[in-house]
Amino acid sequence: MTNLVQFPGLGLEFNINRVAFTIGGLDVYWYGVLIATGFLLALVFAFHYAVDFGIDADRLVDVVLVGSVCAVICARAYYVIFSPVPYESFADMIDIRQGGLAIYGGVIGAAVFGGLACKWRKLSIPATFDLVAMGFLIGQSIGRWGNFVNQEAFGTNTSLPWGMYSQATANYLSSWQATLAQEGVIVDPGMPVHPTFLYESIWCAVGFFALWAYMKKRRFNGEIALMYAAWYGAGRFWIEGLRTDSLLLPGVNLRVSQLVALVSVVAAVVAIVVIRRKIGKRELMVDLPLSTTAEKKFQTARENWADKLDALGQSVSLEEMQRQLPASASHKEFAQAQKEQQSFDWDSLIRQKLEQAEMDAGMQESVRQENARFAQLPVDPEERAATNSSLTQGLDEK
Repeated sequence: MTNLVQFPGLGLEFNINRVAFTIGGLDVYWYGVLIATGFLLALVFAFHYAVDFGIDADRLVDVVLVGSVCAVICARAYYVIFSPVPYESFADMIDIRQGGLAIYGGVIGAAVFGGLACKWRKLSIPATFDLVAMGFLIGQSIGRWGNFVNQEAFGTNTSLPWGMYSQATANYLSSWQATLAQEGVIVDPGMPVHPTFLYESIWCAVGFFALWAYMKKRRFNGEIALMYAAWYGAGRFWIEGLRTDSLLLPGVNLRVSQLVALVSVVAAVVAIVVIRRKIGKRELMVDLPLSTTAEKKFQTARENWADKLDALGQSVSLEEMQRQLPASASHKEFAQAQKEQQSFDWDSLIRQKLEQAEMDAGMQESVRQENARFAQLPVDPEERAATNSSLTQGLDEK
């Protein structure tokens, strides 16, 4: 369970136990702890900035739950499908404590099932994907260190100062040396290897901070998600070419993740260019999310005044409290606007509507009575018409 990991060029070495702690005889691995940590930090970010993307945090909870569970299932399924190592039982297939989660499988699962959850919870799919994409980068940057603990997801030999060596890497390369040679990859088990987990961790961290800096400048909903696809795809295409444990398409000896990464980059770049040309210089406006709390207050107020509203033919709608802010507005501005929206005084608005309706009804009745009175007087027809016109005009002005 322990790996002695060395970086000879840097004069560093670490003795790493893969087990973080044990509960009731069950070992909890660092791999799972690190993935969970990345996931939790991604959640903190997403719920903090949800309002900036026009997303109600209460509804987002359901989307995250559905997307996360399906992402893990799909990440494991993706890995099992393309893994060159046969599994002896179903229990082995679902055991992720030893590693074996393919990120692209997780991304695909989260996109498909998370998108369906967005439709169910009535959230904007492009805006939600923008927010989640940034969370992905947080989770991936931290989660990749689980590969370091497990001594997996490393690359070919390197003479660079940060080359990594451990008995685990040597054993793996020894067992796969002949197979790698058939693929044209020559390795020396006794030499340091590329710490590709580190490359991807740094690449994702840089991508996160870059997108965070750009977040307020986004031009359309879905742009951040497309940038994520392009950024991560570009880095993964390069990094995957260094790895010695790539999943391959059966029969064609083609690295699956490189193919998916290349398609992602091309599709994302084309989509960004096309959509930007279509929208021109129009600024992105964000609808403040109507929270479940605000909706409940609205429903309560409408029920309390239902009889009077119906009697006077009046109605109220949630759209009357809808507000927009430019995407470039600060988080503080979004938070303040949401707070004001949630404390919206529906009772006061309804009273104003009813008072105005009563005034209008009273004025109309006065005009009707005046018209009836003048109709009974022996007044010249032309003079009567002028008087009626004057009364009607006065009502319109009020």
